[in-house]
Amino acid sequence: LEKNLSGEKNVLIFDLGGGTFDVSVLTIDEGSFFEVQSTAGNTHLGGEDFDNRVVDHFVEEFKRKFKKDLKDNPRALRRLKTACERAKRTLSSSTQANIEIDSLSDGIDFYSRITRAKFEELCMDLFRSCLEPVKQA
Repeated sequence: LEKNLSGEKNVLIFDLGGGTFDVSVLTIDEGSFFEVQSTAGNTHLGGEDFDNRVVDHFVEEFKRKFKKDLKDNPRALRRLKTACERAKRTLSSSTQANIEIDSLSDGIDFYSRITRAKFEELCMDLFRSCLEPVKQA
């Protein structure tokens, strides 16, 4: 925030954590004192929900390409989830991200790519559900 604040400012805090989503509206005055005006959130929405959408997308792609279901392989799912979390972070600053996992399942190397547009399509309802707590706050 600005050091030389003149007058009051309203600030919206948007905190989309791993498992929960919180929104707060604060008023900050010239002395950098702040007062919480309102809060809202969704305890059933977080970054993990976005990760799971990407994981499901690649589980289906793997099934289409190799006729194998990764849902029966917990180790492969963990490795895929780690790669999907990394891809999600990459998409914050790039328009596409690569998934590269050697020997994901039964010796099969899995290489794919996801675009930011595809990520947004997969998660559009989750993005929309972020709006309600913002409106409430």
